[in-house]
Amino acid sequence: MNSDDLKRHAAELENATAAEIVAWAAKTFAPRLTFATSLGIEDCAIVDLIARQSLPIDIFTLDTGLLFPETYALWRQIQDRYGLTIRAVPPEFTVDEQAVREGPELWARDPDRCCDLRKIQPLRSTLANYDAWITAIRRDQTPDRANAPVAGWDGRFGLIKINPLVRWTSADVQAYVREHRVPYNPLHDRNYPSIGCMPCTSPVLAGEDPRSGRWRGKEKTECGLHIMPGARRAGG
Repeated sequence: MNSDDLKRHAAELENATAAEIVAWAAKTFAPRLTFATSLGIEDCAIVDLIARQSLPIDIFTLDTGLLFPETYALWRQIQDRYGLTIRAVPPEFTVDEQAVREGPELWARDPDRCCDLRKIQPLRSTLANYDAWITAIRRDQTPDRANAPVAGWDGRFGLIKINPLVRWTSADVQAYVREHRVPYNPLHDRNYPSIGCMPCTSPVLAGEDPRSGRWRGKEKTECGLHIMPGARRAGG
């Protein structure tokens, strides 16, 4: 698919429903299509959209070895609920092996380096096997995501990126989850609107930005998975 075709499809899909976008992605790119789920509440909604339509979409998650116990429990719950497999994609080294090579608690000293080792590198290796990937990003989450298209070329990883929830708000996500009784991480009900690795995620206080609990105290709001080359970056 050339760039003109991709722009045309993105324009045509701009007002499509999330279910229609996911179905289009499967029809156009499967089996060389994957969904990278972080097991956040938006991701759970996408799994539900995939399962409801029995779409042949590969699903994986980056298992950094530092996820919350609640996240691992949700992972098992989703697989049982929908009868599907979410593949684990681990980094090259375990947490203990990384500590030997890089020093203990790299996430506290150099979170960008830690994200690169435990997320970016394994993601890049995995995506090399596909022509397109689905993510759960929304335009209202961060300034870096404000102009995200429904579908576009991902220059960082070299494939097409599809964002079926890009026009949704947090309220839209909550409404979908309630309507369809979608399992989600209980930490979301404990003031964790955005959930990542345990050492780098904290609760958000009233009035704070929803992503202020990620890498608290550092000028970082992204792990780097959704930053375009040359884009303004608030950390990694």
